[in-house]
Amino acid sequence: MKKKTSTIFALALAAMLGMGMAEANAQRVVYKGTATINQKDGTSTKFDVSSLRNLYNTESYVRVITEEYGENKYFENVDNVSFDWVAKTIGEIKIDYKKEISADELKQAVKDMRTQLGSALKAVYGMRGGKEGNPPQAHAYQFENSFGPDCYVQYFCVPHSDFPYSNFTLRSTYDLCKGSIGGPGSSFYAMKFDMAPTLNAEKIDYMPEIKAIYLMLFNYSAIENVDLFGPMPYNDHKNCVEESPFAYDRLKDIYYQAKADIDAAIECFKYYKDHRSEAYKKQIGSTISSRVQLLSLDYLYYADASDLSVWIRFANSLKLRMAIHMSKVEPATAKQWAEEAVAGGVIENEADEIGLFPSLLGYTHPLIEIMGWNDLVMGASFINLLQNLDHPYMKYLFTKNSIALEKSKQAVSGTSAPAVTPKGSVYVGMRNGVTPGIDQTADANPYVGYSMLDRTYFAECNPPLYLMKVSEVNFLRAEGALRGWNMGGTAQSFYERGIRTAYLEDRNSPRKEYVNYIDNYLNVVAPKGIAYVDPQGLTPDMPSVTKIGVKWNEGDSKETKLEKIITQKYIASFPYSYESWVDLRRTGYPKLFPILNTEHSDGTIKPGDPKVQTADNIMRRIPWVPGDPQTKEDINATGIPALSEDTNNKPATDTQMQRLWWDVDAPNF
Repeated sequence: MKKKTSTIFALALAAMLGMGMAEANAQRVVYKGTATINQKDGTSTKFDVSSLRNLYNTESYVRVITEEYGENKYFENVDNVSFDWVAKTIGEIKIDYKKEISADELKQAVKDMRTQLGSALKAVYGMRGGKEGNPPQAHAYQFENSFGPDCYVQYFCVPHSDFPYSNFTLRSTYDLCKGSIGGPGSSFYAMKFDMAPTLNAEKIDYMPEIKAIYLMLFNYSAIENVDLFGPMPYNDHKNCVEESPFAYDRLKDIYYQAKADIDAAIECFKYYKDHRSEAYKKQIGSTISSRVQLLSLDYLYYADASDLSVWIRFANSLKLRMAIHMSKVEPATAKQWAEEAVAGGVIENEADEIGLFPSLLGYTHPLIEIMGWNDLVMGASFINLLQNLDHPYMKYLFTKNSIALEKSKQAVSGTSAPAVTPKGSVYVGMRNGVTPGIDQTADANPYVGYSMLDRTYFAECNPPLYLMKVSEVNFLRAEGALRGWNMGGTAQSFYERGIRTAYLEDRNSPRKEYVNYIDNYLNVVAPKGIAYVDPQGLTPDMPSVTKIGVKWNEGDSKETKLEKIITQKYIASFPYSYESWVDLRRTGYPKLFPILNTEHSDGTIKPGDPKVQTADNIMRRIPWVPGDPQTKEDINATGIPALSEDTNNKPATDTQMQRLWWDVDAPNF
C-alpha cells in the first residue's frame, strides 16, 4: 500500500498489525475475516476480505478490489475503518529450517512433489534460455539476450534487420521493437509461472534446503529483471496472484526483501550441516543434482552433501553484487551488506561457481547455433577494446572477415577503408546502432561477413552459462576495497585475481588458451591506439576510446582504478551482458563507442558525443511492454508511481532513458 494514506486508515491498520504507521505503510498483506468501512453520513459497509485482491486508500477515498465486487468499489467520506480479520504479511516466504523431518518424510515429499520440482527445474533452465522444460536453446536465449542487453553493452551486433519467422524488423540496437524488446523479461516469467507455485506448495516445507535454494534463485532472477525494467509486481508474482490488477513494487523494496530472503536461506544452510542425518543429506544431495543442476563437475556426485557451503557462498556473492549496485544510492547500507557478505564467505575459487554446465547436461551453448544462423556478429567497440589491450581472446576466440569486403559506393567522406579488404585479413566488428543489412547471407549482406566467435573452439571449450563467476566476485571485492570497504584484501589483489580467472572456457576443458597469455596481459601498461575502420566505409573511422592499460598502478586516481576494474569485469563477464549493462549505467564504464541511429529509440536517447559514449547515449532501462489494457492500467496505477518513488519522487516516465533507483546521476566518488 504505497499510495498516500489517509491518517485514519493508516492508524487503524497500524494498530491492528501492531506496528508503527510508517512501517505499516511499507507492508503488503493478505487478509482473512471482515472489515467495516464507516462513512461520515452514518452508513457502513461490511465485506469479507478473504477474496481481497488489492486495497488502495487516499485522502479522499478508499478503493477496494475483491472477487465479490469484481472490479472496483470506492468509498468516499470515510470516517473510520474497523477490522475483524487476521492479516498475513506477504513478500517473505518463510523457511522452517528447524522443522523435524526424517529421511523417510523427505523422501516421500520429494516423491509427492515430483511435478512441482519438475516445474522448478524448468524455471532454472529458463534463467538462461531454457524453453518448454528443456535446457537452454538458441531461440529462447536469443530473445533473452541477443536482441537486447548483448547489444546494449556492445558485445555483439545484429547484422540484419529482417526476422520474418518472428514477424518483426529490428532497425538498429536501440530500436523500440515490440517484437523483441520484452525478450529479456522471459527469464523471470519462468520464475513466475514455474518456480513461485513450487515455493508456495505445502510439501516444500519438508525439504527446507531445496526451498531455500529455490527462493534464492527466484530472487536472483527478480533482481536481474528489475535491473532491466524497473519496478514489477514482485510480491504478487511471488505469492502466485493470478489475475490483475497487480501492484508494482519499488526496486528498493524488492532489493531489501531479496536480501532478507537471502539471509534466511543462509541460516537454513548453516543449520543443515550439524542437524540433519546422513540419510537426509544423501536425499538432499540427490535432489539438488537432479532438480537444480547448477553445480560444476566438482559437485557432480553431490549425493554425499555433508554441508551446503557452496550455496552459502553463492548467497553471499549475490548479496555482494546487490550491495555494489547500491553503492551510490545508499552507500552506508551498501557497505554494511558487502562487508557482511564477505565475512560470511563468498565464492573464492572456480569449483564454487554457479551456472548451467553444457559439459554435464549434454547440450551446446546457444550462441553456437545463433552464430550459425548469421544472426550475430561481434560488436566493433568490444573487438576494438580487446585489440587495444592485446587481450588473450584476440589470439584464438574470434574469426576474421569471412568474405572479401568492398568499400561501399555510399561510403562516408574521409573513411580510410581500402577499396577491398581481402577475405580473412582483419578482425572487424559492426558498429552498434548502424542500420543493418537485409538477408542472412554474406553474398547479399556484407555485415554477415564480419567477425564472429570461432564456433569450433567455442563448442570444444564448453563455456558454462554462469549465474555467478569467481572473476565477478573478485572484481566486486576490488571495487568494494577501492571504496574503502573491508573486503578481506586490497583492490589490486582482487583485480589481478579477477583477470586470472576471467576466461569463459569450462574450467575442466582441455582447451584453455587464455592461461597461456595471461602473464603478459597483466603487464600491458598502455593501449595500442588502434582505430576502428569499417571496411565498407559506411561509418567514419573511430579513434580508440580506450586510454587505460591493464597493469595496476597504485598511483592512479580512484577514478582510473575504477575504470580499470569495470573494464576488466566487462571483459570477464562476456558473454553474460546483464551485469555489464548495470555497470555501464551506474559508472559510465567501460568507455565504448557511441551507439548510432538513436532516432530509432523512443526519442529520449541522444546521439551524444560522436567520439565516445556518454551518459545521454546509454539506454537506461527497457520499457514495459503491456500486452493488454489491464496491464497498461496497472502500470499507470502503480508502476509509474513506483518508478517515481524510487527516484525521490521525481517525475518518472516509462521510457528508455528513465533512471532506476541505483542509477544515480552523480560522480562515482
